[in-house]
Amino acid sequence: MVAQAPTPVTQWGMPQAGPFRWTRPATWPREALALAGYWAASRMIMIGMLKSGKAEQAIEVHRTYHGWFQILQSGTFPVGDVTWQYPPGAALAMLAPGLLPFLTYLQAFALLMLLTDAITQAALVRVSLRRNGGVHRGRSTAGAWMWAMALPLMLGLPYGRYDLPVTALAMAALLLLPSRPRMGGALAGIAAMVKVWPALVVLGAPRGRGTRQAWLATCTSAAALLLVMATLFRGAFDFLTAQQGRGVEIESLGGSALQVARELGWPGGVDQHYGSLEFLGPYVHTIARASLLLTALAFGWLLLWRFKARRWSAATPYDAALTAVLLFTVTSRVISPQYLIWLIGLAAVCLTVRGSSQRPVALLLLLATAVTTIDYPLFFDSLIHGGWKGTLVIVGRNGLLLAASVWSAARLWRATVSAEAARQQAPQVRRGPIRVA
Repeated sequence: MVAQAPTPVTQWGMPQAGPFRWTRPATWPREALALAGYWAASRMIMIGMLKSGKAEQAIEVHRTYHGWFQILQSGTFPVGDVTWQYPPGAALAMLAPGLLPFLTYLQAFALLMLLTDAITQAALVRVSLRRNGGVHRGRSTAGAWMWAMALPLMLGLPYGRYDLPVTALAMAALLLLPSRPRMGGALAGIAAMVKVWPALVVLGAPRGRGTRQAWLATCTSAAALLLVMATLFRGAFDFLTAQQGRGVEIESLGGSALQVARELGWPGGVDQHYGSLEFLGPYVHTIARASLLLTALAFGWLLLWRFKARRWSAATPYDAALTAVLLFTVTSRVISPQYLIWLIGLAAVCLTVRGSSQRPVALLLLLATAVTTIDYPLFFDSLIHGGWKGTLVIVGRNGLLLAASVWSAARLWRATVSAEAARQQAPQVRRGPIRVA
């Protein structure tokens, strides 16, 4: 018997994959075929939910996104529109359907989201499987299955919001960081200029030259895109002050407390405010400030973790990205249903590595995604007008997200900072491709 040569690894310990022949399905591994079949069937259902144009997600694309598209075509951002609160790179997502003028705006938008989903699914399969059907050493197909199975839980929502391409860019940045840190950092910077949170995905890269390259590329690409958009469009910097007037959105963690308080007699109410449905009334401002304080504390904890981390594995950059985005999502004054797309994507990247500390957290996120669909659209009217059914659903969903964030942080700390991690530090350095200093 001839021994099989070990799979080559990068300087950060990630296995280098051999090429897939995507143009020849007969060469695909069986698991890739199973994933492709499931993906195609489930995505047909998701597209069908948007096809009539009557779903809320389709109406949002028709009215809001198409309205922004028309304004952006005139060379200006939606200045004065309180619902526009995004970095200037978001304009690219709104303008992209214009590349398909033979389709309606909704059709073009949904098609681009479908293509983004397909490319993301293919990338997750690609990093997990060898061409001969085996799994790369240290890798797992669980991430590909997570992505394939979790998105349909949100019905047609992923194809009716622009969070899907942002998440895809952040996932690509994470997957590229080990072998191509400059390219991975550049993608993270571009994604951060579309929606700010992807800047967090480079936080957990191991110390060393590759990480410095990634961080520099993130800052450079973000600044370059900002400069380009500011040159091409008027009002590019309005997003810096757009969030100041935000309150407590009804689906946020603070909103859950106010939902319960309303059922117990709190006199406040719900109204459309700064582009979302928010609570207005006594103590709302206090809860909003508490949310900002919790976000600051979460950022402080992440910096402390970064300073004290003693051991990096191949999964650590992925795990840290999920923990960081989870903490910022849970402490935010707004938790919209589409935010779950971010968490699904990052959890899927974590699950591509067998040694990830976040595997049980990913299961909690799957459950939270399912409960989110019960919240929106099924019980959303109850959230607006009041009632114990909607209140219990949103409290349960946010309880799951809170538990997932605390568990995620604890598992990341235990894997990288704890005394056990310290005992494993020396062997890890001697084995070598993971750089820790």
